[in-house]
Amino acid sequence: AALLTICVSLGPISTDMYLASLPAMTQVFQTDVGSVQLTLSVFLVGFAIAQLAYGPLSDRFGRRPVMLGGIALYAAASVACALALTIETLILARLLQAIGACCGPVLGRAVVRDVYGPERAATVLAYMASAMALVPAAAPILGSVLHVWFGWQANFWVLTGFGVMTLLGIYFLLDETNAWRDPQALRIGALISNYGRLLRDPVYIGYVLTIAFSYSTIFAFISGSSFVMIQVLGVPEAYFGFCFAAVVLGYMAGSFTAGRLGSRFGIQRLILAGGILAATCGLTMALLELLGIAHVATVLVPFALVMAGLGLIFPNAQAGAIGPYPKMAGTASALLGFLQMGLAALVGIGVGHWHDGTVVPMTVTIGLTTSLALASYLLLVRRRLTKTGISPGA
Repeated sequence: AALLTICVSLGPISTDMYLASLPAMTQVFQTDVGSVQLTLSVFLVGFAIAQLAYGPLSDRFGRRPVMLGGIALYAAASVACALALTIETLILARLLQAIGACCGPVLGRAVVRDVYGPERAATVLAYMASAMALVPAAAPILGSVLHVWFGWQANFWVLTGFGVMTLLGIYFLLDETNAWRDPQALRIGALISNYGRLLRDPVYIGYVLTIAFSYSTIFAFISGSSFVMIQVLGVPEAYFGFCFAAVVLGYMAGSFTAGRLGSRFGIQRLILAGGILAATCGLTMALLELLGIAHVATVLVPFALVMAGLGLIFPNAQAGAIGPYPKMAGTASALLGFLQMGLAALVGIGVGHWHDGTVVPMTVTIGLTTSLALASYLLLVRRRLTKTGISPGA
């Protein structure tokens, strides 16, 4: 599980490590906020699209060889990021980095499903999420120090080393777990059939939208927080990482709670509790900023509670979405990731273009996405389970 946690963390560490460098990069590359934030959004676009291929590839050839190829690409692209001389080159390198990195979360979740089954998977994913939260908590702090002492490129050299170590870990430690290799998985007809089957399942779509809007909430904060904290609220670059780590503690608390209470209360109750907490605190955060109460505390405290709610949502909603599809777990995980990352990329682009030098665009977006996550769960999952006679408390 430790190696899988590292694989799943490739996405967060690749987005969070260089956040403190974003404001300075507008000057380094002589460009605007929107263009620099595009290095984040294009990462999600690459992440989203590549997942549609990784899922079926792993269902056909197995998890291990596909993961080895993806991580190798990630390491090479990280080198290209560090050597980029223009913002356009960096954006392209980030796209390639994302295509490699996304094999970690997609296939990491699929391996958990292969090994532990649908019931135990939710608990394992929750504990992995709790441990993985240490990465986005530590990455911005390390990134802030690297930026202040060595410049923005240092972040990408560290990511290169992280990729190489992950590649070696997979090569020497990970055995193949896919016992259901599907020779039809890469046929166009089979792909359309499998994705069509998933898209016709309203409960699956409900889980996916709940996850997608929840992740969009996080990405709204990721894409806007460095500009808000450093440029608007005056937090020094060296201390930005600690602000980011503070809200990640909320996510760790939620994920740990999900792991501890999952078997006692069931995934439905935990998703509902997380959705209510996140939406309530997200709307409160937006209201405070609309009233002109802009302070570091009015951003960090409510968002830490939002993150606690999301920590309850993610592992349980992921298990709920993928659990019913043991023979196509890779494909189900890939489609989930595509829709999750695709929506988050659109939200990130929107926050970048809406940035007006205040806290309002980021906080209003967070209030909206948390509300939509809760609505998606209530209308598409919980109501459907009630109609079909399945207890929402299960």
